[in-house]
Amino acid sequence: MIEKAPKFNIEPESDIWYAVILNRLSKAGEIYNKIDENYLYWDKIKYLNYKNIDSELLWSVTKTRRALRENLIKLRNQSLNNLYYNINTFLEQKLHYLDFNFGAGLQKEQLLTDLDRQDYLNNALMEESIFSSMIEGATTTRVKAKDMLRKRKKPKNKSEQMILNNYKTIQYISEHQSEDISIEKLFEIHRLVTENTLESENVGVFRNNNEINVVNELTGEIVHTPPNFEELFGLMNSFCEFFNNNPTEDFIHPIVKGSILHFLIGYIHPFVDGNGRTARAIFYWYLLKNGYWLTEYMSISRVIMKTKVQYEKAYIYTEIDDMDVTYFIHYQVKVLLRAFEELKTYVAKKKKEQPKLSKYLRFEGINERQAIILQKVEEDSNRFFTVKEIENTFGITNQTARTDIEELVKLNFLKKIAVNKKTYNYWKGDTFDSTFN
Repeated sequence: MIEKAPKFNIEPESDIWYAVILNRLSKAGEIYNKIDENYLYWDKIKYLNYKNIDSELLWSVTKTRRALRENLIKLRNQSLNNLYYNINTFLEQKLHYLDFNFGAGLQKEQLLTDLDRQDYLNNALMEESIFSSMIEGATTTRVKAKDMLRKRKKPKNKSEQMILNNYKTIQYISEHQSEDISIEKLFEIHRLVTENTLESENVGVFRNNNEINVVNELTGEIVHTPPNFEELFGLMNSFCEFFNNNPTEDFIHPIVKGSILHFLIGYIHPFVDGNGRTARAIFYWYLLKNGYWLTEYMSISRVIMKTKVQYEKAYIYTEIDDMDVTYFIHYQVKVLLRAFEELKTYVAKKKKEQPKLSKYLRFEGINERQAIILQKVEEDSNRFFTVKEIENTFGITNQTARTDIEELVKLNFLKKIAVNKKTYNYWKGDTFDSTFN
């Protein structure tokens, strides 16, 4: 026999009493759906009017409901043991959707069958590098940045250097995605993202003072003071342990945990500069490590750039509301959902473009890479290519890239112009228009 639970006495007019009543009423209304789906903070809830219930009481009830689902985040370092999160039905549904679409092998084939995967993988890598840098203040255009990366040009300024650094960082993560993290690898990530953009003594090392604060750029107000620099090695060792282990008894959903790791880098702020780029790189790494292969094909930072205010607020909400990191988790999940929708739009666009390649592929000996090159020439007659760019765009060897482009020269679809004794540019050939137009 199961022991009968003791009678639950509720004092009328108490907050708990209102919590029970409002919880019942909410099933017939939309107020709690709105609060739960968007995980609203007080600054939004105070404007909600529900059944003439006082907004402060509504906030109290919201906090009570959240406390009932609360999960403490267990990190070895005691100063980080005040973080917690909770998962409601809306978040569960979104996580399930992401699990199905980001990690299912069958879905990979369905989504990318008609897509030149290497071409888009390189494009996504460039997009992520560019926008992660722009979030931190890099000023350039996507066209210039992509041209630099494709042709492996030397960066002309700090903005271009930041983009190249992010590009190398993501390549490094892709190569090491199955590995655990360590303090040394954190230093390597930081070195990669800050190379030639930061004083050498601050590259690949933790900060050695408490002069670093997160400041509102408009008002100059300090919005976050990171932990004491003397605690950093202890904090980051605990961070690495948290990254590397997800025990059954304290299991955290990988997307949730990746979001917490992202938040922790921003909160601890272990470096003098480059914390944001490092945090996004760690999030990217953790998702890949846990089988979310589609992460490589998307630009998460592009979405963050478009929603930068919400990104910053997600940090502030967490800290101001008793370290409830659910705000940040909700934001990150929204970012992934939007990035996935943008990927699907891109794939649909590429599928529509597939028939355009057929007019090039009908020529005997023209492969798909060459057809794509010719299509790009038609789209922009002033564009030129280099062997390095072809090699980088398609992820092929230098010899294969050279063979592809030289064969197009023999057909007079491209012409070869010497830049110097060793380097050539390839422009639209003399027979291109008469052949294809």
